[in-house]
Amino acid sequence: MLVDELRAIVGPGACRTDERELEPNLTEWRNMFHGRTLAMVSPASTQEVSDVVQVCSAAGVGIVPQGGNTGLCGGAIPDDSGEQVLLSLAKLDRIRAIDADDFSMVAEAGCVLANLQQAAVDVGRYFPLSLSAEGSSQIGGNLSTNAGGINVIRYGTARQQVLGLEVVLADGSIINGLRSLRKDTAGYDLKQLFIGSEGTLGIITAACLRLYPDPGETATVLATLPDAGSAVPLLGEMRRILADRIEAFELISKRAVDYVGRHISAAALPFDLAGDWYVLIEAAHGGDSELLANALQDCAAKNLICDAIVAKSIAEADTIWRMRHAISEAQKFEGPSLKHDISVPVVRMQEFLLRCEDSLRQQEPDARPVIFGHVGDGNLHYNLSVPVELAADSKRASCVTTTIYDLVAELGGSFSGEHGIGVLKKGYLERYRGGAELELMRRLKRALDPEQILNPGKVI
Repeated sequence: MLVDELRAIVGPGACRTDERELEPNLTEWRNMFHGRTLAMVSPASTQEVSDVVQVCSAAGVGIVPQGGNTGLCGGAIPDDSGEQVLLSLAKLDRIRAIDADDFSMVAEAGCVLANLQQAAVDVGRYFPLSLSAEGSSQIGGNLSTNAGGINVIRYGTARQQVLGLEVVLADGSIINGLRSLRKDTAGYDLKQLFIGSEGTLGIITAACLRLYPDPGETATVLATLPDAGSAVPLLGEMRRILADRIEAFELISKRAVDYVGRHISAAALPFDLAGDWYVLIEAAHGGDSELLANALQDCAAKNLICDAIVAKSIAEADTIWRMRHAISEAQKFEGPSLKHDISVPVVRMQEFLLRCEDSLRQQEPDARPVIFGHVGDGNLHYNLSVPVELAADSKRASCVTTTIYDLVAELGGSFSGEHGIGVLKKGYLERYRGGAELELMRRLKRALDPEQILNPGKVI
């Protein structure tokens, strides 16, 4: 029996079958997707992952890899057949090596992102990947979805943080590519196949990650804008003055801030700023605070900002960032929502916001946009708080989403900025990335996973 074989590989305590106990692992964070499983196994080594994959492959049983289960598209949840094996990477949580001189770290897939950030700090280095779920998300999941987060403007997405990968393939073979080389042109760059593939091409078990110098002193600024369109020229002006010192540059709508203030008191702002749009800026200034002050004065003189508050302490900066990270949680208290993780070319962001608002006002006047995102890389979370009857009507909800995604496509953007495809967006991949592009993805899937056992039913 397959369960007995799995138990023999990982040990009795690491192979669980009681679905009531496993409910947190079988339910997606937003409660949109629920699944069942034959068993959840928690291997403690790469070899155990390999052995699990081999016995599942021999049995023709699908495997669903799962990290911290913080994804938003159902990509880490098994289907409702009860015949798939859920493979948790949580026990692969060791930092195998960290080298400050080499600016690199080798971490297993189950390492929690916040712990990796702290490990870098402990050796005087910086690991820049940062997102709202960093206290529970795991690096393997971050890489499998090519997570973005708040620091993409300066450091790039999760993909840019990877020097090498260790991966278990669908037949159980192990690719040991944990090299910290910055230059390596020996054949195809295989690691890029697995980053962003959501566990459908291979299971990431460890990564060699890029570290950076400590950015030093930073300042947190919350500024109000005349309109959302001012964010792009404001970013351009700030970059002209501060060069590459901008760590984060977030656009936030007033409704998002109001939701946090209404429902999450611990993250409410201790001050008021008048305006419909805000930008949250994190900038490294190396002790030269006047440089930032002069930049803000220059932008105010050009009518790019109306008002700005510079955090006076670490505590005040933390409060501002708590507000930003609490937006999604706060929206839950406002009832049902339709969420869209999109990206558009930065220079077309204002066009998108204006046209989308106009279209949705005519189509669904009771939908309330709750918008926030990463201006520097064009990624917006275009969320809508909607009436119960709209959320319950799948046809109407789908029409809203199609309106948004069609405009995104027209403007040269993507319907998935940083959350991935999973189950939620499979149909849209067909619609917006069809033809030769999608067929090549299918060829890669068939070549690397001919029996279709790795995260079946996800992405393609």
